[in-house]
Amino acid sequence: MNQPLLTNAARFAEAHANEHGVAATPIPGLAVVRETTPSALQHAINRPLVALVLQGSKRVTMGPHTFEFGAGESLLITADVPTISQIMRANLATPYLSVVFEMDTAIIADLVAEMGAVPFAAGEPVRVDRTEAEVADAALRLIRLLDRPAAIPVLQAQLLRELHFWLLSGQHGGAIRALGVPGGHAQRIARAVNLIRTEFTTTLPVERLAESAGMGLSSFHEHFRTQTSLTPLQFQKQLRLIEARRLMLSLGEAISTAAYAVGYESVPQFTREYGRLFGQSPARDIRTARQRLSSAA
Repeated sequence: MNQPLLTNAARFAEAHANEHGVAATPIPGLAVVRETTPSALQHAINRPLVALVLQGSKRVTMGPHTFEFGAGESLLITADVPTISQIMRANLATPYLSVVFEMDTAIIADLVAEMGAVPFAAGEPVRVDRTEAEVADAALRLIRLLDRPAAIPVLQAQLLRELHFWLLSGQHGGAIRALGVPGGHAQRIARAVNLIRTEFTTTLPVERLAESAGMGLSSFHEHFRTQTSLTPLQFQKQLRLIEARRLMLSLGEAISTAAYAVGYESVPQFTREYGRLFGQSPARDIRTARQRLSSAA
């Protein structure tokens, strides 16, 4: 374990983490997560990212695959895929800590062009392995930069580029490289995914999504499901439900208000689909979350 990285990340997170345990930074895509208790199940459709676990442990499930990992290991997600995660080991004395970094496809594309053609196989979109020393060292220098705000605009670009380089050069470089291949399936599907993320509360004809990806309908359906494990409709539905849950649990919105805000026209339909995804009704989920907060207080 990189002790200086743990020390610096812990200090920053303790000072800046919000009520959800996330300490955002002024560096694009970089955050530190700190939790002092094991968590409930969390559903998300993450952007491509790497999470360096520094302390505690976490479990992540994607489809039939479940990964449990802890200090000194990294979670790599190379596509917009739905995951269910849960912090397994955390307490006040030794909180769960991780440095989370969303990958930048523009930097990856630039590096892929500069590094030259190398055979690669994308493989599974979620994987766990030991954190490589070069990646941890680059992350440490980024975290240390947070103590010198005046230096961030000057140095962040080269440090972000270096971190991407070491990720591309490492054991999972092939999976990351796929994100930067110009005109590749990953980039094309990413355009459609970005459109859904931007307009998820509206009705999006699949023809428009396929056009944004520059694909025919049948090819688009095939590659979208391969990339994300979902159909476009399922992807949009999960985004709606995850956002509605955030509105209710984080902002205290009423069930009907949250349902209409994310694009549902029927509260009963919203309630049914919410229960299928989260395993309980919105009302019960809210009660459970409040009980957890009361117990932790």
